[in-house]
Amino acid sequence: MRVFVSLLCVSLPLLLLGQISPKDSITQLDEIILVQNAVPKKATGITPSSKIAGQTFERFNPTDIPSAINQISGVYILSGAINTNRITVRGIGARTPYGTNKLRMYFNGIPVTNGTGSSTIEAFDFENLGAIEIIKGPKGTAHGSNLGGAFILDTKASIENKTQLTNTFSVSSYNMVKDNLTFSHAEDGLKLSLSYNHLETDGFRQNNEFERDGFLLNTQFRTGRNSSLSFLMNYIDYTAHIPSSINQTDFDEDPTRAASNWLAAKGYEANKYILTGLSYTHLFSQHLQNTTSIFYTYLDHYEPRPFNILDEFTNGFGFRTVFEGDLGKVQFTLGSEFYKDEYHWGTYQNLYEENNGNGSLQGTQLNDNIEFRRQFNLFGTLTYPITSAFLVQAGLNLNKTHYDYRDLFNQGAENASAERDFDAILLPNLGLNYQLKNGKIYANISRGFSNPSLEETLTPEGIINPVIAQETGISYELGSEWSLFEKRLTANIVLYRMNVKNLLVAQRVGEDQYIGRNAGETRHQGLELDLQYQGKLSRSLTFSPYLSYTLNDHSFLDFVDNDNDYSGNPLTGVPKNRLSSGIDFRHSNGFLLHLTHQFVDEIPLTDANTINSDSFNVFHMKLGFRTSLSQNISLGLNAGVNNIFNTNYAQSILINATGFSGSQPRYFYPGNGRNLFGGIQLNYVF
Repeated sequence: MRVFVSLLCVSLPLLLLGQISPKDSITQLDEIILVQNAVPKKATGITPSSKIAGQTFERFNPTDIPSAINQISGVYILSGAINTNRITVRGIGARTPYGTNKLRMYFNGIPVTNGTGSSTIEAFDFENLGAIEIIKGPKGTAHGSNLGGAFILDTKASIENKTQLTNTFSVSSYNMVKDNLTFSHAEDGLKLSLSYNHLETDGFRQNNEFERDGFLLNTQFRTGRNSSLSFLMNYIDYTAHIPSSINQTDFDEDPTRAASNWLAAKGYEANKYILTGLSYTHLFSQHLQNTTSIFYTYLDHYEPRPFNILDEFTNGFGFRTVFEGDLGKVQFTLGSEFYKDEYHWGTYQNLYEENNGNGSLQGTQLNDNIEFRRQFNLFGTLTYPITSAFLVQAGLNLNKTHYDYRDLFNQGAENASAERDFDAILLPNLGLNYQLKNGKIYANISRGFSNPSLEETLTPEGIINPVIAQETGISYELGSEWSLFEKRLTANIVLYRMNVKNLLVAQRVGEDQYIGRNAGETRHQGLELDLQYQGKLSRSLTFSPYLSYTLNDHSFLDFVDNDNDYSGNPLTGVPKNRLSSGIDFRHSNGFLLHLTHQFVDEIPLTDANTINSDSFNVFHMKLGFRTSLSQNISLGLNAGVNNIFNTNYAQSILINATGFSGSQPRYFYPGNGRNLFGGIQLNYVF
């Protein structure tokens, strides 16, 4: 009922505004539309993807990337902290305990997903992003054909023929301070952008401190009449204390509490991450172009947890090459992508209980391991216009995955070294797109897959599980896009259905021991609706209400876990209804006002559906002002309130949590209480 009321409150203004005469439009409205649509989409496919850019980013404070991405229907980020984000797309990834997997992520065209499919969006500063494009489901043939799809992150583009220095300084509740300093230069044949960012905060909860420094260098220069070379380097160094999840009593009484064992251990994670990439683009002719990238990644991770201390590092490298062109009426894409990494990890005793209240203390080593992981994708698409309005596209992706696990700690019969070589998997894709006068209708059928994570490939004894298989699924999608009332109202609606076989689950076989196994089948089906309207209240004041609604009808088709039959139950970790809505006001004198709202339905927390999280509504507000101080200097100011009504809500959850030694299960990661923020931006054009 609450989601219906929320939907009605935002839908009525949209319907009423649709009656305004088209004569009321003004030139400024076209500029507002272009803010979002000026960034070209990178996905090679005729089935539309989703995209957010500057118009969406400016609605939120510069540390709140989850709220920006949650504006997109079908996509939901559960955020336990700045460093703890889990992205789900149409329910895919909801069973992942921590972090994001089952999708591919790219940064300026370079793959940044590791060898077992894990991605970390927190490795990138929100303020450096120019756009995020999201492919929902496995239809992204050229981007991995993963069940969850792909995230394509792009940095802000340098403005042609301008040299600028921009500094953005922000403060917020919980002693948050953030600064981003960017120098950019663009002239004929050369683009250069160099950014430094710093963020620190005490956080909303106990043991929630966070500090990060980062550098981003992005250059591109023309090497010839038909070729260019670009270099990218992203470096992040952060330390994040971990409050972890809490139980129902703590969540209700005081959501600022940390889990008692994490608080006693003063648990944290320290990360140093670097990404470097070199890309070369060559235009052979008007009908053929190639972009080839080589890249290297490094992650050094140290994490004292109450139960042990994890010390790990990963070296990764690879290449990606894509040919695009046409043969008469036929457009084609052909390419390949290779990624290999070396993952070194060991665990140690954590002697925090013997450390006189000073937190974690490293003890005796418990294990020492290395895993070599590699993935290869070969892909291609053909697009043919049957008529001037009717396009058909066929694609095929071939994936080959290999794991080589080495036990460096145990000797002889106890040594668990082993290899796992997955069979090559073919992933076809067929798309149709029919253009109408004021919109388009489209359909897609595609096959996708997900690799098991490292933990899922190992038994509790650390031995490779020889029978675990990749998840696979076939996705069916039917949708339409409309642009009405002289492009002032845009509407997108999508219906989809996907059955996932060989569902990967963690089966508990001991107090703190789990084994990954394939356990049945899930059905993911739903509806996604996106509406946005551009209107005006006067000659100088424009407004833009918008709404994104997601209906998730996801369930277990066949899921038997030991003696428990969960077949027919709603899928754990997924809200049935979700709504993001809001309205933007813009005045010609430079004032901006953003009002945003999010509704999330209750979420099943156990496979048996015996307990659910509470549904919630959260409201935010942001006021901004932009003006020119001189011909060379511009000023931007902003201030806002997050969680206006101080709602106590779970911004993330942990499914199937278990209490030990009589303690309550810890399901909940509380969202921040009411908090204020403000910022100033100075821009100097040389």
